[in-house]
Amino acid sequence: MANKNNVVIVFDFDKTIIDVDSDNWVVDELGFTDLFDKLLPTMPWNSLMDRMMKELHDHGKTIDEIKQVLRRVPIHPRVITAIKSAHALGGKDNRVLNHPTLILRCELRIVSDANTLFIETIVEDLGISEFFSEINTNPVLVDEQGRLKIFPYHDFTKSSHGCSRCPPNMCKGLIIERIQASLTKEGNKMKMVYLGDGAGDYCPSLKLKIEDYMMPRKNFPVWDLISQNPNLVKATVRDWTDGEAMERILMGTINEIISSEEEEKMLSSDNCKISVGIVHEPLLPLTLQNILDVIEEKCIRCLKLNGSCMHVSGLLWTLVDEALEHPQP
Repeated sequence: MANKNNVVIVFDFDKTIIDVDSDNWVVDELGFTDLFDKLLPTMPWNSLMDRMMKELHDHGKTIDEIKQVLRRVPIHPRVITAIKSAHALGGKDNRVLNHPTLILRCELRIVSDANTLFIETIVEDLGISEFFSEINTNPVLVDEQGRLKIFPYHDFTKSSHGCSRCPPNMCKGLIIERIQASLTKEGNKMKMVYLGDGAGDYCPSLKLKIEDYMMPRKNFPVWDLISQNPNLVKATVRDWTDGEAMERILMGTINEIISSEEEEKMLSSDNCKISVGIVHEPLLPLTLQNILDVIEEKCIRCLKLNGSCMHVSGLLWTLVDEALEHPQP
C-alpha cells in the first residue's frame, strides 16, 4: 500500500515571495511616503495601513489604481518557478516520480502581515493563486464609498493574542500551531518548511519541530534573530539570499524529505527483513567477504531501489564485531 505524507510549505509574502514590502510599495508609488513616515511613530503598523487607505481614498485614489500599482511589484522570476515546481511535486494524492510507493501531498500556504486584497491581487496577476491552499493575512473590506478598510487578523481591540514577540494584530506562531494541530487531528503525517524574512517570522520558527525546516532570508531580521541563539530553533535551518537560491534550496529540501520518507518506508516494510543489532542465529566466524555476501543477500532490494540501505550500517557493525571476536585462521 502507498504511503501518504504531507509536506506543508509556508511562505511569508513581503520580501519573501515578492522582493519588496507591499504596504510600502503602494504608499511610495502613490506618493504618500511623507505622510506615512509622519504617522508611523503614532500607531501600530496595521492601524497605520488602514489609516493610509483612508488618506488615499480622501485624495481620490481608487481601488483600481491601488491594484495597478500592485501588479507591477518586483519579484524574482525564480520564485514563481519554485512555487510551481514545489506544487507539481505533490498535488492532491500524487505519486512521486521515481518513488512509486510514496504518495506525497505538498500543500503551499501563505502567512503574511500584509492584507487579503494586496496578496490576492498580486498572486492572481502572477498566475500562482491556484497553488496556495490557504492565505492567512489581515482581512479587508471595500465599503460603499469604495474605501479599502484593513482589519487586524487577531482583533487586539477585543483581546490580546498573548504573544510578546509579535505585533498586536498577528501572531504567526499561533497560526503555525493551528496548522500543526489541524493536520495532526486528521491523522496526517506532516513535515513543514517555513520561508520568511521579517522579525514576525521568528515566532513561528520557534514552533517548528525537529523534523521541520526553517528557511530564513540571509541578512534579514529573522535570520539575525535566529543567529543570536540558533539552539532555540529545533528545525533544520537553511538560509537563502534571492529567488534563485530559494528555488535551489527549497527543491533540494523537498527532495530530501521525499528520499527520507521512502527510506523510512523501506525500514518498516517487508522488503528487507533484518533485525539490526539482534542476532537470532549463532554467527559463524566471518571473513570480510562473508559480511559483504550477507549484506548483498539480505538487502539487495533496498540497494537496487535506493543505492543504499539504512539497515546496512547496523548490520555491518554487528557482523564486523563478530568477525573481530572470532577471526578465521
